[in-house]
Amino acid sequence: MNIIGRGRLGTAFERRMAARGISGEAFGRDDDLLALVESSGPILVCTRNDDLDGVWASVPPSRRGDLVFVQNGMVRPWLARHELQGAGRGLIFAAVARVGDDFRPGGESAFAGPHAAAVVEFCRAIDLPAIALDPTQFATLELEKLVWNCAFGLLCDALGQPVGATLNDPGCDALLRELIRAGAGAFDLEPDVDAMIGRLRAYSASIASYRGSVKEWRWRNGALIEAARAIGMEMPSHDGWLRRLPPAVSRS
Repeated sequence: MNIIGRGRLGTAFERRMAARGISGEAFGRDDDLLALVESSGPILVCTRNDDLDGVWASVPPSRRGDLVFVQNGMVRPWLARHELQGAGRGLIFAAVARVGDDFRPGGESAFAGPHAAAVVEFCRAIDLPAIALDPTQFATLELEKLVWNCAFGLLCDALGQPVGATLNDPGCDALLRELIRAGAGAFDLEPDVDAMIGRLRAYSASIASYRGSVKEWRWRNGALIEAARAIGMEMPSHDGWLRRLPPAVSRS
């Protein structure tokens, strides 16, 4: 398995591959990606979202169809601009606290697209639980994860509390409902909103001590604001929580 990105996620993959004798190579941002021409099979893209343009420009055209993007956030517009709507995708449900640390699995990572089965087999070979999903199943999970990141990052920063405590705030469910509605159109979905809120609350309760924060604004909260504008939807709950953010919280 080849990997682009040697941050927390890419390094964790690399360490597990080495420990289990699985061949492959991890490439950093300054490495020559022309070497990928000599290999075959899926390529996991584990970079930050803001680095995707550089990855796209550096990967040999003959290998772009083998890229599997595992970024969080609203990456679909970026993929569409590069005509990659059918590209391999992944959502990693495992935490890596810092570069050099191992995975702490938090559930089954999910993959979709032309290389899904191969990537799932690879993940299981390195003892990382994984499952292949069809496009609609993946999109639903992708929206769910995006809403969780946006909602609970905002709630934790605004309230100064960990995830579990934010569930007790009477405005929590209204924010979740609003964000789901804002994002559903961008994902071409009609989700069961109440069921999704139930899953989001259950997951949050399971990691009650975790402290989220507002991150990657243009890929997360900012992207959902744009999605809402595209359908003429106002976001009073989200706007209200934004006004409660401490001045030090970045929106960039």
